[in-house]
Amino acid sequence: MSHPDPYGNTESRGWDRPAAPALPWPDTDLEPGPWRPGPAAHTHPAAPDTYARPGAGPDTYAGPDTYAGPDTYAGPYPTTSRHHDGPGRYDGPPAGDRGRPDGPEHRGPWGEPARDDEYPTAQIAPVRDEPTDQIPVVRDEPAPASAPEPSAGRRGPGRRRASAERPPTTAPKASRAGRNLPAAIGVGVALGAAVVVPLFFFRPAFLAVLATAVGIGIWEMARAVRRSGAHPPLAPLVAGGVLTVGLGWYAGPDALCLGLLVTVLGTMIWRLGDGPGNYQRDLTAATLIAVYVPFLAGFAAMLAAAPDDGHLRVLVTLAAVVLSDTGGYAAGVSFGKHSMAPTISPKKSWEGFAGSVTAAAAGSAALLWALFDVAPWWGALFGMAISVSAVLGDLAESMIKRDLGVKDMSNLLPGHGGLMDRLDSILFAVPVAYLLLAVFVPVVS
Repeated sequence: MSHPDPYGNTESRGWDRPAAPALPWPDTDLEPGPWRPGPAAHTHPAAPDTYARPGAGPDTYAGPDTYAGPDTYAGPYPTTSRHHDGPGRYDGPPAGDRGRPDGPEHRGPWGEPARDDEYPTAQIAPVRDEPTDQIPVVRDEPAPASAPEPSAGRRGPGRRRASAERPPTTAPKASRAGRNLPAAIGVGVALGAAVVVPLFFFRPAFLAVLATAVGIGIWEMARAVRRSGAHPPLAPLVAGGVLTVGLGWYAGPDALCLGLLVTVLGTMIWRLGDGPGNYQRDLTAATLIAVYVPFLAGFAAMLAAAPDDGHLRVLVTLAAVVLSDTGGYAAGVSFGKHSMAPTISPKKSWEGFAGSVTAAAAGSAALLWALFDVAPWWGALFGMAISVSAVLGDLAESMIKRDLGVKDMSNLLPGHGGLMDRLDSILFAVPVAYLLLAVFVPVVS
């Protein structure tokens, strides 16, 4: 027998529905609202008074007034609670029940297992198409092909194409010594002329040339030692260096030593104005520069200051140094196999050193016999001593540059580097020449 709809609908439902039991508690939120059929019709053969609690079997009797917790109503009708969005509309189980196999989300309105297609997906956020106008376009790059074999008519990278109006350009090849040899020869000849011409025609001009060279050498040394953190004062060093050379020219060895002492003391006093920070390091660098450049160059001034033959004394000394460098270069390039000082100057070889000594000895023997009437063996001894001191001076400057981490003192002279790169051999040679010539050719007062 069909029962009338208890909520005002007189149409028969076609199956018996038990009356909704009265709730024993005054909770209006849990009063049943108007009943609406679920997504699908259910035809359980349960007894009229059988209530299927969620999670229980179809034949379990839960009683008409069974209360299964504040948020769960076990009756047969969908109800309105805080987990429902209106009468007959199911809004999902409590958060703690989600994901459990036996939770309400896996059951239908009457406790039966729910199918996946029974519940709408209206509450799932729709997938929106995002605009792609701000996404950079990815272009397909062609796969890199294997590099073709260079052909005879194809120019290499970095070279411009030659034509009748524009011939091909090639970089100048460096010599085995690591220098631009034509530029080095040209600069060497110019420096020799700047020394020899005033020396023979107007000797006081040679003093000006020497003072200029000392000033440039001091500047290069002070600039190079700054890489180690030392900052020697440049002004007192240049002024004291020029003074030292002038005193050696006019007053001899005692005045030369006095000029060195004045230079060092003046540098100490000048440096006091910069405060105590790094004072010892700056003063040590300044003392090294004062001894290395102006004090040693003062011996060249004393050689040139000889009354009658000062220009010849300077000439034989410079000739011995040039012969030593030339003979060492020729022998080293041709026969050099055994490195002399690999950690200081890798390009110097024992074969080159032998060539230096041989060339300087032979040339000095001839020059001293022709100019000063000195026996050839004494001249050869002079040349050998000058060659050894020149090589030691070159190695000393190379060691300083290695310690400072520089290749050249400056780039002032093409093919040579800095002026100190040319003066290094001469500065060690002139004190030895001054001493030996004072013995072999005494100065006539």
